[in-house]
Amino acid sequence: MDGRRARRSCLAVPGSSAKMIDKARGLAVDQFFLDLEDAVAPLAKAEARERVVGALNEGGWDGKVRSVRVNALDTEWTYRDVVTVVEGAGAELDTIILPKVSSAEHVRWLDLTLSQVERAMGLEVGRIGIEPQIEDAAGLVDVDAIATASPRVEALVYGPADFMASINMRSLVVGHQPPGYDVGDAYHYTLMRILIAARAAGVQAIDGPYLQIKDVDGLRQVGGRTAALGFDGKWVLHPAQVDAVNELFSPRQEDYDHAENILDAYEWYTSAAGGARGAAMLGDEMIDEASRKMALVIAGKGRAAGMTRTDRWTPPEE
Repeated sequence: MDGRRARRSCLAVPGSSAKMIDKARGLAVDQFFLDLEDAVAPLAKAEARERVVGALNEGGWDGKVRSVRVNALDTEWTYRDVVTVVEGAGAELDTIILPKVSSAEHVRWLDLTLSQVERAMGLEVGRIGIEPQIEDAAGLVDVDAIATASPRVEALVYGPADFMASINMRSLVVGHQPPGYDVGDAYHYTLMRILIAARAAGVQAIDGPYLQIKDVDGLRQVGGRTAALGFDGKWVLHPAQVDAVNELFSPRQEDYDHAENILDAYEWYTSAAGGARGAAMLGDEMIDEASRKMALVIAGKGRAAGMTRTDRWTPPEE
């Protein structure tokens, strides 16, 4: 498992649609998930499982994180989703997204089930990751335990629409402030709670989708907030959203270059050649260990996004 792989953009793909699955292969997203839950009608669940297995085995995903969202554990479909997909295409699967996780027990159930199927199929036990989706008040209350319930957990995913319904929020537009809430951000506590739990557990935090797929300005506003907080990426529902989300969750080029230069300069100044200093000047800026830690965050996001440097610091001449 690799909890640090890039997840700037995660594309939702209905598992029942061969056309949408084929189109998804060519999109510049970091991750996709073939959906067996909300995007698939009850009568189409069984057929969708087989289509998902076929799509994973056919390949052509070009290094994308390959995921499947199974049905929630309060349905009759979940265990069959897991068994069918992992038995049929477990070697071609990176993570399972488990929706509506309201308890750490849900994650532990999936961990145990995955281990059983992996052993039965001769797959590496523990390689397939888990991404719990936080979609109700109970899940938010238990989010710390959920994040640490299994070594397989790679990311926590916020499910905004179901979450809003679960707390009786008076709004029909995901991401926008509910009517009458005119001070602050109605979503700030929820987003920060998920983010802090993820960071404490050493896993990623992923924002859910923005449903108004033609409103790119609204997407930039809502996604920009979670990117600024420190979320690692966001779900996308349509190709028109991909470029904006990739941009939002990547550092600006000048910030990436500056972060890499801080790391290079700090490494040199703390070495014997640079005087073994704990703090030094980089231009007009003092850098120290705290600067290095902040720079690591920006540089890590840029590297994961495949960015290259356009400016490089060099040590001062003797």
